[in-house]
Amino acid sequence: MVKQTIQIFARVKPTKKPAAVYSVDNEERSGSSLEFVVPRDLADGFINNKRESYRFRFLKVFDQASKQEEIFETIAKPVADNVLAGYNGTIFAYGQTGSGKTFTITGGAERYSDRGIIPRTLSYLYQHFSQDSSMAYTTHISYLEIYNEVGYDLLDPQHEASNLEDLPKVTIREDPDQNIHLKNLSLQASANEEEALNLLFLGDTNRMIAETPMNQASTRSHCIFTIHLCGREPGSATLRRSKLHLVDLAGSERVGKTGVGGQILTEAKYINLSLHYLEQVIMALSEKNRSHIPYRNSMMTSVLRDSLGGNCMTTMIATVSAEKTSVDESISTCRFAQRVALIKNEALLNEELDPALLIVRLKKEIQCLKEELAMVTGTQRTDELSQEEMQRLEEQIQLFLDDPDPEVTLDLGPDMRKIHHCFSLLKERVKQKQPPQSRTAEATDLSSSGPAHKHASQSHGELLKVKDMLTQRDNEISILVNMLKKEKRKVQEVNAQLANFTSGGLTSHSSLQSSTSIHDEKRSKGDGSHYTHAQHLMNRQSGPELSTGRQEAFEIFSRDHEDRLTIEDNKTILKQRYAEAKALGEQVNQTRNRVSDLKKQLETRRMQIAAQGVMESQPNSESDAVEETLRNQIEEEKKNYKSTFGRLKGLKTEIEHLQHLLQRSKIKLERDFQDWWTQETTRLQDVRPQSAESSETQERSSSKTCLHDHIATQDIEHRHPRTPPTRDLRALSSTTMASTSIPLTGDHQTDSDILAFLRARQNLLTRTGISLAHTRHKKCEV
Repeated sequence: MVKQTIQIFARVKPTKKPAAVYSVDNEERSGSSLEFVVPRDLADGFINNKRESYRFRFLKVFDQASKQEEIFETIAKPVADNVLAGYNGTIFAYGQTGSGKTFTITGGAERYSDRGIIPRTLSYLYQHFSQDSSMAYTTHISYLEIYNEVGYDLLDPQHEASNLEDLPKVTIREDPDQNIHLKNLSLQASANEEEALNLLFLGDTNRMIAETPMNQASTRSHCIFTIHLCGREPGSATLRRSKLHLVDLAGSERVGKTGVGGQILTEAKYINLSLHYLEQVIMALSEKNRSHIPYRNSMMTSVLRDSLGGNCMTTMIATVSAEKTSVDESISTCRFAQRVALIKNEALLNEELDPALLIVRLKKEIQCLKEELAMVTGTQRTDELSQEEMQRLEEQIQLFLDDPDPEVTLDLGPDMRKIHHCFSLLKERVKQKQPPQSRTAEATDLSSSGPAHKHASQSHGELLKVKDMLTQRDNEISILVNMLKKEKRKVQEVNAQLANFTSGGLTSHSSLQSSTSIHDEKRSKGDGSHYTHAQHLMNRQSGPELSTGRQEAFEIFSRDHEDRLTIEDNKTILKQRYAEAKALGEQVNQTRNRVSDLKKQLETRRMQIAAQGVMESQPNSESDAVEETLRNQIEEEKKNYKSTFGRLKGLKTEIEHLQHLLQRSKIKLERDFQDWWTQETTRLQDVRPQSAESSETQERSSSKTCLHDHIATQDIEHRHPRTPPTRDLRALSSTTMASTSIPLTGDHQTDSDILAFLRARQNLLTRTGISLAHTRHKKCEV
């Protein structure tokens, strides 16, 4: 937002008649000055104390020798640049009739150098359009004439009017936001300078012009030539809309001096009345404590509401005549300009979203809401998908399958047609990836008859699952035993170092045992929170739940991982930032509540002041002081709110960054553990002796015939009784370990747990083998 006062300039009309005494001073630092000297009249012989010198200050005063090019460069060009930047602009000329307003705004028709502000501004704008490739501009032009307080459209394309009354009349409409809209005023598009100048010439030919004693071609109406600009960067959804009003006001005149009558007298009355209302608006705006501005008194002030104290950068040109007979009117014009210079405007950058893109977005949102409503109510669409939609779904599925991120989702919306189509596409791709032999075998199995065959295939599948599970548990036990040996080796090294610094074997041994037990206890307990979080992560990422052995291995692996300290530090910092953000959020809410309370107090105070003003004739200064204090408090609270909210936004960015780092560290930890676990499993499978594999191969081949199944059943019952006898721990470990590759640790409690697991596995194998052989034997008898 740009706040500035209305810029005022003065132009002295060249004259060949006797000129009054005036002087122009353009050498002052703060601007220029125009001074009129009116000598006293001593003809009656009385003392005349009338003022002789009248001095007025302007930004710049253009003397009689000034050219049209200088006027444009100094006054109109800066306003045009602001319009190109997205701000509204207004240039209007004010002065008595015959002082050069129309010549300044529109120009003369005799020479090309006499072009006024309107044609030069059009030329400058279109030249800028051709040179600026970073913006795309569209231009529309309107031309409004206000004659006897009635508006007419001078550019109406549907009427070829011979009289002004034949043109369409323009009326004023006001919306709830007090924005003015002109009904029946057409906007004509102009693609180049030639089209814009043709519109200007068309409007000038329809203007009301008459001859008066003071001007042979006096314009009898107010004319407003408006250029509407719309700029947009290529590929951007933001539009910049601005408008430039170029106003040529009708000339004020004294009826007693001109001596006109009839129609011209009526026109002069309307002109002077509208200018009087304009002066009332200017005076009201220049007063600080004025609450009501009489914009609605005339059509001209209503149309120029934005230009006078609104969203606009306004410039005024005071045209004066240097003739002796016009000195009084020139001084009156300068006084009017001084009052205009006190008005402050607040110009805003007019940016908005492209309505076309906004409509497309709203239509898409409406379609999504309709689909969600159809999903909730159960009324689905029955029409088929188009080829474009099917192709788009295939592209989405391909992107979904190619994305390595395991958490990526396929967003299809609530349309069941799209969901069914995507499932069918995925089913076809799965079928295409299956080998032909497996599909043939599946078809053969399904086509085979008999419930016995189905039961046997199910039992065989269960047996394979049990064997795979046992193999997995063997690998887990082996990995845990190796990790336990490493931990024990570390403890022994620590004990050896402690033994060097202690004297007495029993004392050192007891302390060593206590340290070992403490270490084992800490290792068995571990970090509960970290273990729980790691288990949750593994469950979320890998899908099925982890076994107990693998969870313990992950706990030990994560405790010794190189990124453990980084993860813990990030967690600590993240908790601190969460606490800070929570505190700042509470401060923001408290500040907002305080601002609301202060606003309520301010409103209450204003109502009290209004009530006191009705009861008393003079205002209460104490109430004004209280209101000022409340305003200051509101501004201070707003500053605190902005600073606190800015800190809260910064903390939010930092928290998101820490969460990202923590997530990356956790994913890296899981991947490293998965790689290490795979390597350990592969190594243990390579070390396992070939004897176990040959026994499994014989056991699988023995199930091909019914006779072999019966013999195998008897052999299993003979070799593996249901309740094995209890033996010494060392003897049992030696016989059991003969058929497996799992090493013992030497620790009594740990080896007991391992051997108990092996006994349970052997019993499970015995029961599964006997039941399977018995089932196959019954099938052969059938």
